[in-house]
Amino acid sequence: MTAVSPVRVPVLMYHEIAEVTTTDSKLAVGPEAFADQMAYLGEAGFTAVSASQLAASLAPGGDALPEHPVAITFDDGYGDFYDYALPLLKQHGLMATVFQTTGWVGLTDQVKRMLNWRELSEVADSGMEIGAHTYRHPQLDQLPEKAVREELHGPKAELEDKLGIAVPGLAYPYGYSNSMVKRIARETGYTYCYAVGNSLTTGDSDPYALPRLTIQRTTTMTEFRALVNGQDTPTMRRARMLSQGYSVVRRTRSALRGPRR
Repeated sequence: MTAVSPVRVPVLMYHEIAEVTTTDSKLAVGPEAFADQMAYLGEAGFTAVSASQLAASLAPGGDALPEHPVAITFDDGYGDFYDYALPLLKQHGLMATVFQTTGWVGLTDQVKRMLNWRELSEVADSGMEIGAHTYRHPQLDQLPEKAVREELHGPKAELEDKLGIAVPGLAYPYGYSNSMVKRIARETGYTYCYAVGNSLTTGDSDPYALPRLTIQRTTTMTEFRALVNGQDTPTMRRARMLSQGYSVVRRTRSALRGPRR
């Protein structure tokens, strides 16, 4: 009997797709680099699954994933997803999940803009998944319970009402959560939540703190190929070490403040 391979899926986390001339964010990926990354996924035979499809597959009795699965996610809801990412995803037959910060919908300034409701509707109609990313993009683990409930319930209800879709998923801003945040997410009706983690998603991953791999401007094609093929890299190891150290600091701060209602 052939042994079943353990689930090990790269979940890619993007933010902006923008030139360095329009943003100084280290999390922004240039349009050309993004195009090369999507072309590689298509040519290498990867099958993009939605964040919810991956989460459902990890649940007991979940459906099997296709061969060479990858999940592609975008946080915040920048307008450049509609302008640059969406056409490339369609071109290569890839799907993605956009985690939208609803309080930012339609905002714009001189150099960047956020997705508006018309564009979000078109994104959903194109087959992409829409998830929630709170209303104000706060550090959820530092909020009192009432504020967490507002940040998690409101965006889910608004997205479902305005887009006419189910919204089962949430991504935590900055990747921050704690036991209270995860409990409220379950009670609100989310069936999965994504953090950061900078590791592969596996069958042992917490469904309310699923890990993702940060793709940023400095990610080279050599590193990108390694990551999507399940290989660890020095950059990801450093990121995990920093995150683990900072999580201790955040837990200590919360403990010193005590329960917040």
